[in-house]
Amino acid sequence: MFVDAVGESHPVAGADARIISLVPSITELLFALGLKNNVVGRTGFCVHPKQALRTVPKLGGTKDVDIDALYALEPTHVIVNIDENERPLYKTLLGKVPHVVVTHPNAPEDNLELYRLLGGIFAREAEATKLCTEFDEALRELKAASDTCARQRVLYLIWREPWMTVSEDTYIAKTLRLVGWECVVTSMPARYPEISEPDIVAARPDLVLLSTEPYPFRAKHVAELEELCPNARVSLIDGEMISWYGNRAIKGLAYLRDFAADTVRSAA
Repeated sequence: MFVDAVGESHPVAGADARIISLVPSITELLFALGLKNNVVGRTGFCVHPKQALRTVPKLGGTKDVDIDALYALEPTHVIVNIDENERPLYKTLLGKVPHVVVTHPNAPEDNLELYRLLGGIFAREAEATKLCTEFDEALRELKAASDTCARQRVLYLIWREPWMTVSEDTYIAKTLRLVGWECVVTSMPARYPEISEPDIVAARPDLVLLSTEPYPFRAKHVAELEELCPNARVSLIDGEMISWYGNRAIKGLAYLRDFAADTVRSAA
């Protein structure tokens, strides 16, 4: 039996498991685990691997799932996430779907447990072990390179109108901390709080990072933040590489290593 993020136990599934993933990064992970023939549904935000997903039905978004369409696919397993999906959806699915698997990686190292959980449930232990090895190597390389990174107070923005940032207790913040970058602390209890322009100015960050997702920040937004924070460096950053867990997190660690090194060079 394998225990998920809310303490529910799940036995090893049969080869005929029918899986719906409502988490974009986990949809990609399922394919990396060799489960392409078992994935029968996804959200419209599940976009990787692009070609393989073309024949997999979309069921709405992560927070507005078409429940009737989901049931019609007769899944044996639906995978959800505490940050991505809402609790009422989880409650709705309980008792209607044989297995609702809840995930909640909240730090980069939690990917190892995620690989083992899904690899175990779906009998893909060898594939999961390979991902664990690759992740460990990428993490070692990032930590080795982090000694050369300048410590920064970072404002990481994920939305505009209203501006939204991330709290310290998030996967994103803990990923950035691997290179010594501390997210600006807000007084709000939310994990993804709104932040006003006066608060942005008052935070006096060294570095402002504009994530390319979920809001599609582009180069034109850099100038807007440079005006608000004239003493900070403002950069776009690939949101998938920083916020997606699963197999993409392995590439994400290498991306962050290079991004931080480039930031150090540009500041010199």
